[in-house]
Amino acid sequence: MEILLIIRFCCNCTYALLYKPIDRVTRSTLVLHDLLKHTPVDHPDYPLLQDALRISQNFLSSINEDIDPRRTAVTTPKGETRQLVKDGFLVEVSESSRKLRHVFLFTDVLLCAKLKKTSAGKHQQYDCKWYIPLADLVFPSPEESEASPQVQPFPDHELEDMKMKISTLKSEIQKEKANKGQSRAIERLKKKMFENEFLLLLNSPTIPFRIHNRNGKSYLFLLSSDYERSEWREAIQKLQKKDLQAFVLSSVELQVLTGSCFKLRTVHNIPVTSNKDDDESPGLYGFLHVIVHSAKGFKQSANLYCTLEVDSFGYFVSKAKTRVFRDTAEPKWDEEFEIELEGSQSLRILCYEKCYDKSKVNKDNNEIVDKIMGKGQIQLDPQTVETKNWHTDVIEMNGIKVEFSMKFTSRDMSLKRTPSKKQTGVFGVKISVVTKRERSKVPYIVRQCVEEVEKRGIEEVGIYRISGVATDIQALKAVFDANNKDILLMLSDMDINAIAGTLKLYFRELPEPLLTDRLYPAFMEGIALSDPAAKENCMMHLLRSLPDPNLITFLFLLEHLKRVADKEPVNKMSLHNLATVFGPTLLRPSEVESKAHLTSAADIWSHDVMAQVQVLLYYLQHPPISFAELKRNTLYFSTDV
Repeated sequence: MEILLIIRFCCNCTYALLYKPIDRVTRSTLVLHDLLKHTPVDHPDYPLLQDALRISQNFLSSINEDIDPRRTAVTTPKGETRQLVKDGFLVEVSESSRKLRHVFLFTDVLLCAKLKKTSAGKHQQYDCKWYIPLADLVFPSPEESEASPQVQPFPDHELEDMKMKISTLKSEIQKEKANKGQSRAIERLKKKMFENEFLLLLNSPTIPFRIHNRNGKSYLFLLSSDYERSEWREAIQKLQKKDLQAFVLSSVELQVLTGSCFKLRTVHNIPVTSNKDDDESPGLYGFLHVIVHSAKGFKQSANLYCTLEVDSFGYFVSKAKTRVFRDTAEPKWDEEFEIELEGSQSLRILCYEKCYDKSKVNKDNNEIVDKIMGKGQIQLDPQTVETKNWHTDVIEMNGIKVEFSMKFTSRDMSLKRTPSKKQTGVFGVKISVVTKRERSKVPYIVRQCVEEVEKRGIEEVGIYRISGVATDIQALKAVFDANNKDILLMLSDMDINAIAGTLKLYFRELPEPLLTDRLYPAFMEGIALSDPAAKENCMMHLLRSLPDPNLITFLFLLEHLKRVADKEPVNKMSLHNLATVFGPTLLRPSEVESKAHLTSAADIWSHDVMAQVQVLLYYLQHPPISFAELKRNTLYFSTDV
């Protein structure tokens, strides 16, 4: 027994001595690369950084040359080398249901596999579901593709429930660790979190990616990001430029190839946070402000626009879109967006050429396919973005350079409310003051923005979710504050996402949230009640307790959001999506409340935002609520809360 312990100790020491220094050099090389990228060429340290990076890269190259080539390639029976180029987890639509697959792209074949279930202690293996030689693989054009069997989309409220469970479990794990709880209890919580994250990863992707074997069957994947779809397509098309031959793998060849996947894979774990190491960054929680300035490097004029994606809960989501700059090779957008981050670590920018040909509709989701001209990604380094100043950068993509600036506001900083110092205007002014001054029941700004959205934006995809241009929103804010006579003319010409963004900004800048600081704890307690009758009484009683201007405005907004959700098949905005957007805006803790109960950004998300969403969703799903009926019932209830 002692000998075994000594051998194990020696092995651990050897691992630490041999592997850890190389791991440090690898990490240092990445840091040096980023540092060099952001250091001006004329800086005195620039040559030193170049030398250090070259030494590190040469060292790692020499190490890699000595590694057994079987770790990056497999030899075919004919003696040829089959290299693994790319692998990753994708959701496949198979037999009208979603299946998580591990997809392997080799130099001449695409293989779709599933990890076999094995008993403890046994070597894990993959089971091949299908493969396509790259010589036989084609991407059907939108007009060529056949409509796929409809996969029932997962209800938004269930996806949000999963996120809420994940956030709660994260918080419980942190508490257990802080209290030095039992490792068994922590592992049990981690297992539950993984199960929910797995379901979220499986059911959230909606972007279709279809591939076809020219000798037979088509296969459909669902991805969460257009960036990811483009990466897979480009990697396959690059390999197809070589002189490839069609072939059929024998059962032995297929077995050898599938057996090699376990050793060759570069993506070892499903991309969920429960698979991350404890010392890895939890990501950023708060608001990222991004200005997309311009782009250059296009070979010819086109109709160009950009989209922004950030990661959240293990997958990427499109958060903002610039306007289309028509017929130009050097677009200058200079558009600012505010993007909410939920544990995000990366920002992606994609540049598209707008397609106006309605015949090019993807039959998998009935959307026109725009051409990706370029794409790029940067890591959201907290030290870089968590400053008060703007940080300007350039992303290079396929010869195209996109210039942008960004800065970050943490969630706890965003809770701070600064009332307007001026007596006039509407932003930052109490809602009771505004309605009294206007002699109205609902502020003019709310009525006009709602009217404009219902007139020409109610069918806009992602209305209220897609960020409007910040400069347009600020222009509208100034016009409403000045009570300019040209308000209506300006509204009719303004991008609808900017109008939607102005309405959200108005509610966010109120000196006190619409549902008030005083009632916030009661709303949190009411939504947590399990008895339906008790919850109904409590939630209606809380509405009665609101000041009249707040209540009337809330009911007015509620009916508007319900009308928006009625168009969900077109605008993709369900009641749940709208509750997610507006909940934290209409209902949030006071600064005192948040400081007393919360310790970290992740806690803020799990304890507050999900509950705020649930409160608004409760009222959105409730039958129509009448102000007169509520007030009539006040006679039967105490007004104390």
